[in-house]
Amino acid sequence: MTIYCGVDFHTRQQLIKWCDTRDGEIKEQRLFHDSLDDVRNFYSQFTGEVLVGIEACGYSEWFERMLQDLGHEVWVGDATKIRRRARSRQKTDRRDAELLIDLLLKDEFPRINRLSFESLEVLRRLRYRHRLVQMRTRMRNSLQAIALGSGMVLKSKLRTKRGREKLNDLPLSPVLTQQRSGWLELIEEVECRIAQVEAELEKAAAGDERVRRLRTHPGIGLLTGLALVHTLCPVSRFANSRKVTAYVGLEPREYSSGERKRMGRISKAGSRVLRFLLVEAGIKATREDIEMKKLYYRVMQRREQARAKVAVARHLLIHAFIMLRDEIDYAEFKLRGAEMRSTARTVHRPTMPDHLIERPASV
Repeated sequence: MTIYCGVDFHTRQQLIKWCDTRDGEIKEQRLFHDSLDDVRNFYSQFTGEVLVGIEACGYSEWFERMLQDLGHEVWVGDATKIRRRARSRQKTDRRDAELLIDLLLKDEFPRINRLSFESLEVLRRLRYRHRLVQMRTRMRNSLQAIALGSGMVLKSKLRTKRGREKLNDLPLSPVLTQQRSGWLELIEEVECRIAQVEAELEKAAAGDERVRRLRTHPGIGLLTGLALVHTLCPVSRFANSRKVTAYVGLEPREYSSGERKRMGRISKAGSRVLRFLLVEAGIKATREDIEMKKLYYRVMQRREQARAKVAVARHLLIHAFIMLRDEIDYAEFKLRGAEMRSTARTVHRPTMPDHLIERPASV
């Protein structure tokens, strides 16, 4: 028999409405997170098939992992869709838990996809590296300001050994000298951490056929390939490419009414790091792929440069989705595109019978 648990989960406590299908009685229990042993002991008493439903939130990972260790199944629901099913405007913990158990019993729970533990770990490393790169950029900008204040323009030369030697040779005040040495030491430490994270990401990508296929596409490297694979997979949950662009947040908002049509900015609803990596990969793809380059300049002639970059990133995302869905590399993707274009150019016109064809009269 199945035991259903509707859990209104909060950071410090949770309210549970649970039902055993053997007797159909709905019971209530409130647990506080001061003692995690009490929470574990409560869920350990259930045997057999146990289904726990909670709303999506940002601090429930420990709770989900604990339930999975106990052998219970966890469903995470869309909070917006769950709230729309509420019959009362009053919102309390008890009403929320009752709504969750009711949706579970009626098999109407709006379940959302949850990433695997492996995917979460890879995405955490990508976000950590992204923050480290941002820190390094801020420190380099501080060194650029010190150099400009001393009458020297370094720009990209600051990343080279010769440029840093010029920076060290600048006559500065004692305070600026101390700051210069401090920034340089911090940059060196951050770069070591970035290299360490990238080595871990290389190990995560080794042997993954999905990442290898994506990296055959111009512009897509290690970071973008890992972000695409562990954010989108399984790609079977997306019906078409439009669903993918909406999930990542690259779909433009539309404000249309009647005859007036107006397209706004992108929704930015998905992963910020993935969108950043797609834009960076798109810039590189325009240098290596002729089709991407044509798209970039075609959009830039009508719009500004920023929208052209977003358009290239959206096409790159669609290409990656098709490659993941069909399990093909970039060569096969290009071959299929060429075959489709050649088929589209071929126009099949119906032939006219010979007796209906007008022929010139013989002289």
